[in-house]
Amino acid sequence: NKITSGSSFHVTILNSFLLYSLAPFCIQIMFTASDLGVFDLLMESKEPLTSVTIAERLGTSPFGMERLLEACVGLKYLQVERKDNQTLYGNTDLANLYLAKSSLKSQYHSLKFTSEFIYMGMQYLADSVRSKSGLQKIFMGAMDEKWHLFGREIMTAFDLSHFPLVCDVGGCTGACAKEYISLYPNSTVTILDLPEIVEQAKNHYVSSQDHQITFHKGDFFKDPIPEADLYILARVLHDWSDEKCVQLLTRLHKACKPGGGVLIVEMVLNEDRKGPVRCHLYSVIMLLLTEGQERTASEYNALLSAAGFKEIQQKKTSFFDTILARK
Repeated sequence: NKITSGSSFHVTILNSFLLYSLAPFCIQIMFTASDLGVFDLLMESKEPLTSVTIAERLGTSPFGMERLLEACVGLKYLQVERKDNQTLYGNTDLANLYLAKSSLKSQYHSLKFTSEFIYMGMQYLADSVRSKSGLQKIFMGAMDEKWHLFGREIMTAFDLSHFPLVCDVGGCTGACAKEYISLYPNSTVTILDLPEIVEQAKNHYVSSQDHQITFHKGDFFKDPIPEADLYILARVLHDWSDEKCVQLLTRLHKACKPGGGVLIVEMVLNEDRKGPVRCHLYSVIMLLLTEGQERTASEYNALLSAAGFKEIQQKKTSFFDTILARK
Protein backbone atom coordinates (compact mmCIF):
# COMPACT_ATOMS: atom_id res chain seq x y z
CA ASN A 1 0.00 0.00 0.00
CA LYS A 2 0.99 3.66 -0.16
CA ILE A 3 2.12 3.79 3.45
CA THR A 4 4.46 0.81 3.31
CA SER A 5 5.74 1.48 -0.21
CA GLY A 6 6.73 5.11 0.31
CA SER A 7 10.38 6.07 0.61
CA SER A 8 9.81 7.78 3.98
CA PHE A 9 8.60 4.47 5.41
CA HIS A 10 11.72 2.68 4.21
CA VAL A 11 13.94 5.44 5.64
CA THR A 12 12.19 5.06 9.00
CA ILE A 13 12.66 1.28 8.98
CA LEU A 14 16.30 1.55 7.93
CA ASN A 15 16.97 4.15 10.60
CA SER A 16 15.48 1.80 13.20
CA PHE A 17 17.62 -1.09 11.99
CA LEU A 18 20.66 1.18 11.98
CA LEU A 19 19.95 2.35 15.52
CA TYR A 20 19.72 -1.20 16.88
CA SER A 21 22.62 -2.59 14.85
CA LEU A 22 24.96 0.23 15.86
CA ALA A 23 23.97 0.35 19.54
CA PRO A 24 26.96 -1.81 20.58
CA PHE A 25 29.19 0.47 18.49
CA CYS A 26 27.86 3.53 20.36
CA ILE A 27 28.66 1.90 23.71
CA GLN A 28 32.15 1.06 22.43
CA ILE A 29 32.72 4.70 21.48
CA MET A 30 31.55 5.79 24.93
CA PHE A 31 33.84 3.29 26.67
CA THR A 32 36.86 4.12 24.50
CA ALA A 33 36.59 7.82 25.28
CA SER A 34 36.16 7.03 28.97
CA ASP A 35 39.01 4.53 29.01
CA LEU A 36 41.40 6.95 27.30
CA GLY A 37 40.55 9.61 29.87
CA VAL A 38 38.81 12.10 27.58
CA PHE A 39 35.97 12.87 29.98
CA ASP A 40 38.27 13.11 33.02
CA LEU A 41 40.62 15.48 31.19
CA LEU A 42 37.79 17.78 30.14
CA MET A 43 36.23 17.72 33.60
CA GLU A 44 39.54 18.58 35.25
CA SER A 45 40.42 21.29 32.72
CA LYS A 46 37.22 23.21 33.54
CA GLU A 47 37.32 24.67 30.04
CA PRO A 48 36.81 23.28 26.53
CA LEU A 49 39.88 22.04 24.67
CA THR A 50 40.84 21.45 21.04
CA SER A 51 41.21 17.94 19.68
CA VAL A 52 44.96 18.54 19.22
CA THR A 53 45.39 19.52 22.87
CA ILE A 54 43.37 16.52 24.03
CA ALA A 55 45.40 14.18 21.81
CA GLU A 56 48.70 15.62 23.08
CA ARG A 57 47.75 15.33 26.75
CA LEU A 58 46.43 11.79 26.36
CA GLY A 59 49.19 10.61 24.03
CA THR A 60 46.99 9.61 21.10
CA SER A 61 46.85 10.20 17.36
CA PRO A 62 45.43 13.68 16.60
CA PHE A 63 43.56 12.30 13.60
CA GLY A 64 42.06 9.41 15.56
CA MET A 65 41.17 11.62 18.53
CA GLU A 66 39.34 14.10 16.32
CA ARG A 67 37.22 11.29 14.85
CA LEU A 68 36.45 9.98 18.33
CA LEU A 69 35.51 13.43 19.66
CA GLU A 70 33.25 14.14 16.69
CA ALA A 71 31.47 10.84 17.26
CA CYS A 72 31.02 11.71 20.95
CA VAL A 73 29.49 15.04 19.95
CA GLY A 74 27.08 13.30 17.60
CA LEU A 75 26.09 10.89 20.36
CA LYS A 76 25.58 13.79 22.84
CA TYR A 77 28.40 12.70 25.14
CA LEU A 78 30.34 15.90 24.39
CA GLN A 79 29.42 19.42 23.36
CA VAL A 80 31.29 21.55 20.84
CA GLU A 81 31.79 25.25 20.17
CA ARG A 82 33.68 27.36 17.65
CA LYS A 83 35.89 30.13 19.02
CA ASP A 84 38.70 32.08 17.31
CA ASN A 85 38.68 29.68 14.37
CA GLN A 86 39.13 26.71 16.70
CA THR A 87 36.84 23.80 17.47
CA LEU A 88 36.61 23.31 21.22
CA TYR A 89 35.22 20.24 22.99
CA GLY A 90 33.69 20.07 26.46
CA ASN A 91 31.79 17.56 28.57
CA THR A 92 28.04 17.34 28.76
CA ASP A 93 26.46 16.89 32.19
CA LEU A 94 26.04 13.21 31.35
CA ALA A 95 29.78 12.85 30.75
CA ASN A 96 30.74 14.64 33.97
CA LEU A 97 28.36 12.57 36.04
CA TYR A 98 28.59 9.07 34.56
CA LEU A 99 31.48 8.79 32.07
CA ALA A 100 34.41 10.42 33.85
CA LYS A 101 36.23 7.74 35.82
CA SER A 102 36.80 10.10 38.74
CA SER A 103 33.09 10.88 39.19
CA LEU A 104 31.43 9.39 42.26
CA LYS A 105 28.63 8.12 40.00
CA SER A 106 30.96 6.88 37.26
CA GLN A 107 29.76 3.91 35.23
CA TYR A 108 33.21 3.19 33.82
CA HIS A 109 33.47 -0.37 35.10
CA SER A 110 30.00 -1.19 33.81
CA LEU A 111 31.06 0.06 30.38
CA LYS A 112 34.31 -1.87 30.62
CA PHE A 113 32.50 -5.06 31.53
CA THR A 114 30.02 -4.63 28.68
CA SER A 115 32.67 -3.68 26.16
CA GLU A 116 35.32 -6.24 27.02
CA PHE A 117 33.24 -9.18 28.15
CA ILE A 118 29.54 -9.07 27.26
CA TYR A 119 30.10 -8.26 23.59
CA MET A 120 32.78 -10.90 23.30
CA GLY A 121 30.66 -13.39 25.20
CA MET A 122 27.70 -12.89 22.85
CA GLN A 123 29.49 -15.00 20.24
CA TYR A 124 28.75 -17.96 22.54
CA LEU A 125 25.04 -17.16 22.84
CA ALA A 126 23.94 -19.90 20.41
CA ASP A 127 25.98 -22.48 22.33
CA SER A 128 24.52 -21.23 25.62
CA VAL A 129 20.98 -21.56 24.26
CA ARG A 130 21.70 -25.08 23.04
CA SER A 131 23.45 -26.38 26.16
CA LYS A 132 22.49 -23.95 28.98
CA SER A 133 26.20 -23.67 29.74
CA GLY A 134 27.45 -20.20 30.55
CA LEU A 135 30.61 -18.25 31.09
CA GLN A 136 31.31 -17.12 34.65
CA LYS A 137 33.02 -13.85 35.55
CA ILE A 138 33.02 -11.57 38.54
CA PHE A 139 32.51 -7.92 37.74
CA MET A 140 33.04 -6.25 41.09
CA GLY A 141 33.56 -2.74 39.79
CA ALA A 142 30.35 -2.77 37.77
CA MET A 143 28.32 -4.00 40.73
CA ASP A 144 29.86 -1.38 43.00
CA GLU A 145 28.84 1.42 40.64
CA LYS A 146 25.17 0.48 40.65
CA TRP A 147 24.98 1.10 44.40
CA HIS A 148 26.18 4.68 43.94
CA LEU A 149 23.15 5.26 41.73
CA PHE A 150 20.40 3.25 43.39
CA GLY A 151 21.65 2.18 46.83
CA ARG A 152 19.84 4.76 48.92
CA GLU A 153 16.39 4.22 47.47
CA ILE A 154 16.84 0.44 47.63
CA MET A 155 17.81 0.49 51.30
CA THR A 156 14.94 2.84 52.20
CA ALA A 157 12.20 1.02 50.28
CA PHE A 158 11.43 -0.67 53.62
CA ASP A 159 12.17 0.59 57.13
CA LEU A 160 15.06 -1.67 58.10
CA SER A 161 16.02 0.15 61.31
CA HIS A 162 14.78 -2.78 63.44
CA PHE A 163 17.40 -5.08 61.86
CA PRO A 164 20.62 -4.04 63.65
CA LEU A 165 22.63 -7.18 62.84
CA VAL A 166 22.88 -7.71 59.09
CA CYS A 167 24.62 -10.23 56.85
CA ASP A 168 25.20 -9.18 53.25
CA VAL A 169 25.35 -12.53 51.47
CA GLY A 170 27.60 -12.36 48.44
CA GLY A 171 28.32 -8.76 49.45
CA CYS A 172 31.21 -8.39 47.02
CA THR A 173 32.65 -4.85 47.26
CA GLY A 174 30.74 -3.83 50.38
CA ALA A 175 28.89 -1.03 48.58
CA CYS A 176 25.56 -2.29 49.93
CA ALA A 177 27.00 -2.60 53.44
CA LYS A 178 28.33 0.97 53.35
CA GLU A 179 24.95 2.27 52.23
CA TYR A 180 23.21 0.33 54.98
CA ILE A 181 25.34 1.63 57.86
CA SER A 182 25.09 5.20 56.55
CA LEU A 183 21.29 4.96 56.69
CA TYR A 184 21.09 2.86 59.86
CA PRO A 185 24.08 3.99 61.96
CA ASN A 186 23.27 1.69 64.88
CA SER A 187 23.73 -1.38 62.71
CA THR A 188 26.63 -3.66 61.86
CA VAL A 189 27.00 -5.58 58.60
CA THR A 190 28.93 -8.78 57.99
CA ILE A 191 29.87 -9.43 54.37
CA LEU A 192 29.82 -13.12 53.51
CA ASP A 193 31.73 -13.96 50.36
CA LEU A 194 34.43 -16.19 48.93
CA PRO A 195 37.96 -15.69 50.37
CA GLU A 196 39.38 -14.18 47.17
CA ILE A 197 36.48 -11.71 46.92
CA VAL A 198 36.84 -10.71 50.56
CA GLU A 199 40.54 -9.97 50.07
CA GLN A 200 39.83 -7.77 47.05
CA ALA A 201 37.09 -5.94 48.95
CA LYS A 202 39.41 -5.31 51.91
CA ASN A 203 42.23 -4.09 49.69
CA HIS A 204 40.28 -1.93 47.25
CA TYR A 205 36.76 -1.10 48.42
CA VAL A 206 36.20 -1.15 52.19
CA SER A 207 38.22 1.25 54.33
CA SER A 208 39.54 0.31 57.76
CA GLN A 209 37.51 3.27 59.02
CA ASP A 210 34.32 1.36 58.23
CA HIS A 211 34.47 -0.35 61.63
CA GLN A 212 30.79 -1.38 61.46
CA ILE A 213 31.58 -3.64 58.51
CA THR A 214 33.16 -7.05 59.10
CA PHE A 215 33.93 -9.96 56.80
CA HIS A 216 33.19 -13.66 56.90
CA LYS A 217 35.01 -15.80 54.35
CA GLY A 218 33.11 -18.77 53.00
CA ASP A 219 30.97 -20.46 50.37
CA PHE A 220 27.35 -19.67 51.23
CA PHE A 221 26.26 -23.04 49.87
CA LYS A 222 28.65 -25.05 52.07
CA ASP A 223 30.14 -23.11 54.96
CA PRO A 224 28.47 -21.88 58.18
CA ILE A 225 26.17 -18.87 57.80
CA PRO A 226 26.68 -16.05 60.36
CA GLU A 227 23.67 -15.42 62.58
CA ALA A 228 21.83 -12.18 61.71
CA ASP A 229 18.54 -10.32 62.01
CA LEU A 230 18.47 -9.63 58.28
CA TYR A 231 20.13 -11.30 55.31
CA ILE A 232 20.57 -9.23 52.17
CA LEU A 233 20.72 -10.96 48.80
CA ALA A 234 21.46 -8.20 46.30
CA ARG A 235 21.61 -9.50 42.72
CA VAL A 236 22.56 -12.95 43.98
CA LEU A 237 19.55 -15.20 43.32
CA HIS A 238 19.42 -14.36 39.61
CA ASP A 239 22.80 -16.13 39.29
CA TRP A 240 21.38 -19.50 40.34
CA SER A 241 18.87 -22.16 39.37
CA ASP A 242 15.61 -22.52 41.31
CA GLU A 243 17.01 -25.53 43.17
CA LYS A 244 20.14 -23.65 44.26
CA CYS A 245 18.04 -20.63 45.29
CA VAL A 246 15.85 -22.75 47.55
CA GLN A 247 18.95 -24.43 48.98
CA LEU A 248 20.51 -21.05 49.83
CA LEU A 249 17.29 -19.53 51.19
CA THR A 250 16.70 -22.60 53.37
CA ARG A 251 20.18 -22.24 54.87
CA LEU A 252 19.50 -18.56 55.59
CA HIS A 253 16.13 -19.40 57.17
CA LYS A 254 17.80 -21.84 59.57
CA ALA A 255 20.49 -19.32 60.54
CA CYS A 256 18.10 -16.37 60.81
CA LYS A 257 17.17 -15.04 64.26
CA PRO A 258 13.47 -15.36 65.22
CA GLY A 259 11.56 -12.42 63.78
CA GLY A 260 14.33 -11.77 61.30
CA GLY A 261 14.13 -11.94 57.56
CA VAL A 262 15.72 -11.72 54.15
CA LEU A 263 15.85 -8.76 51.76
CA ILE A 264 16.11 -9.60 48.07
CA VAL A 265 17.21 -6.99 45.54
CA GLU A 266 16.60 -7.98 41.93
CA MET A 267 15.11 -6.85 38.63
CA VAL A 268 11.64 -8.39 38.65
CA LEU A 269 9.76 -9.43 35.53
CA ASN A 270 6.11 -8.52 35.10
CA GLU A 271 3.79 -11.44 35.77
CA ASP A 272 2.89 -11.65 32.06
CA ARG A 273 6.64 -11.84 31.34
CA LYS A 274 6.32 -9.12 28.68
CA GLY A 275 8.73 -6.77 30.36
CA PRO A 276 10.54 -4.72 31.47
CA VAL A 277 12.84 -5.25 28.50
CA ARG A 278 15.94 -4.75 30.69
CA CYS A 279 14.95 -7.92 32.55
CA HIS A 280 14.85 -9.87 29.31
CA LEU A 281 18.26 -8.52 28.31
CA TYR A 282 19.77 -9.41 31.70
CA SER A 283 18.23 -12.88 31.48
CA VAL A 284 20.20 -13.41 28.28
CA ILE A 285 23.35 -12.20 30.06
CA MET A 286 22.63 -14.64 32.88
CA LEU A 287 22.32 -17.38 30.27
CA LEU A 288 25.82 -16.53 29.09
CA LEU A 289 27.41 -16.09 32.50
CA THR A 290 25.56 -18.24 35.03
CA GLU A 291 22.91 -20.91 35.52
CA GLY A 292 20.29 -18.36 36.61
CA GLN A 293 17.65 -16.03 35.18
CA GLU A 294 15.50 -13.02 36.00
CA ARG A 295 12.15 -13.95 37.62
CA THR A 296 8.66 -12.68 38.35
CA ALA A 297 7.51 -11.68 41.84
CA SER A 298 5.40 -14.83 42.14
CA GLU A 299 8.42 -16.95 41.25
CA TYR A 300 10.47 -15.30 43.99
CA ASN A 301 7.56 -15.75 46.40
CA ALA A 302 7.50 -19.47 45.60
CA LEU A 303 11.23 -19.79 46.28
CA LEU A 304 10.89 -17.95 49.60
CA SER A 305 7.87 -19.99 50.66
CA ALA A 306 9.64 -23.24 49.82
CA ALA A 307 12.46 -22.18 52.16
CA GLY A 308 10.05 -21.39 55.01
CA PHE A 309 9.83 -17.59 54.82
CA LYS A 310 6.49 -15.79 55.33
CA GLU A 311 5.00 -12.28 55.26
CA ILE A 312 6.44 -11.55 51.83
CA GLN A 313 6.27 -7.93 50.65
CA GLN A 314 7.53 -6.33 47.44
CA LYS A 315 8.29 -2.71 46.57
CA LYS A 316 9.45 -1.25 43.28
CA THR A 317 12.19 1.33 42.98
CA SER A 318 13.33 3.14 39.86
CA PHE A 319 15.52 0.32 38.56
CA PHE A 320 15.49 -2.64 40.94
CA ASP A 321 12.79 -4.24 43.07
CA THR A 322 13.06 -5.14 46.75
CA ILE A 323 11.36 -8.12 48.37
CA LEU A 324 11.26 -8.46 52.16
CA ALA A 325 10.29 -11.80 53.71
CA ARG A 326 10.12 -12.65 57.43
CA LYS A 327 10.88 -15.82 59.30
